[in-house]
Amino acid sequence: MLGWSYDSFSTPSLGVKVGYDLHITRREYWSDEDGPEISLDEWISYRSHDTELAQDPYNEGPENTIFVAHPERWPLWWSRGEIYTKNPDDLVISKIVRIAAALNARVLGDDDEIYGSDPLDPSMAVPR
Repeated sequence: MLGWSYDSFSTPSLGVKVGYDLHITRREYWSDEDGPEISLDEWISYRSHDTELAQDPYNEGPENTIFVAHPERWPLWWSRGEIYTKNPDDLVISKIVRIAAALNARVLGDDDEIYGSDPLDPSMAVPR
C-alpha cells in the first residue's frame, strides 16, 4: 500500500493516538482554503438517496453520517466543503471512492495521495 497505513499509531513524545484521514473533495489539495466545495445541502441530498448511509442518530447535526452497511457503522463527517473519515478500512475506502465519483469529486489522503485510480482496487493509493 505504498507506505500508508490506516491504523492509528502512537506518538511517543506526545503520548497520544493520532489517525489518518481520507477526504472526499473537489479541491486540488484537500487542505486548500479556497476551491470548489461539496455543499452541506448537496451532501444531505446524496445521503438521502443512498441506502447505505444515514444521518448519525447519536451525534447532533446534519453533517454527521453513518455508513450503515459497514459492520461497525462507520462515521463520515462533512466540514468545510468536504466529507472525511478517519482510519478507514478497505470497505470504507471503496464506499467513499464511489461517493466521490457520484459527487464529481475525488478521495485524497492526508498526504494528498489519490485513491480510486485503480477500479479493481479502489483502496490503492497513488502518490502525486
